[in-house]
Amino acid sequence: MFKAVLFDLDGVITDTAEYHFRAWKALAEEIGIAGVDRAFNEQLKGVSREDSLKKILALGNKTVSDESFAALAKRKNDNYVEMIQDVSPQDVYPGILTLLKELRSHGVKIALASASKNGPFLLERMGLTDYFDAIADPSEVAASKPAPDIFIAAAHAVGVTPEDSIGLEDSQAGIQAIKDSGALAIGVGRPEDLGEDIVVVPDTSHYTFEFLVKVWSENKD
Repeated sequence: MFKAVLFDLDGVITDTAEYHFRAWKALAEEIGIAGVDRAFNEQLKGVSREDSLKKILALGNKTVSDESFAALAKRKNDNYVEMIQDVSPQDVYPGILTLLKELRSHGVKIALASASKNGPFLLERMGLTDYFDAIADPSEVAASKPAPDIFIAAAHAVGVTPEDSIGLEDSQAGIQAIKDSGALAIGVGRPEDLGEDIVVVPDTSHYTFEFLVKVWSENKD
């Protein structure tokens, strides 16, 4: 039986991924970079702010000073933070609150493993903070997704090994991070985006405690 569930945030708990996309697209257009469409945005999902900006600058063959880079990253985040001020409990994805309650009742640890530095704020806005035993700090890990660091940190923060954990993700980078951490990945989205070698559900309403137990028993026990 798994001892912890490690949650991504954007695209798993709520749809802040859409706000990230709009903020990055607006910033790219401001600095004259075209091509930040929804297809390109798949590369940014689950990736840190700094690494996302590097990918966008590379797309436009642009180089900037360290000072300008920091200013651009801050401008994007300021725009994003403004967009998410109205996030509320109504924005929690279907099934997630019930799953959190079920995990709690069965004594399973819950941790957030998100690249978003705004994770604590968003959990508070959605009324979910009290369900989480730990929030891994993305600024404290050496490398962002697809490196496994954030999931390893999240597991260790609740006192378990990644091998005893399930990771829930909606991005290619996040799925790779879970795999490399040693945890069991269960994706939400499309298998063609996330991989045919893992269990993928079409939406979060499929994330039930019973379903997680079933997938675990089929893949780990």
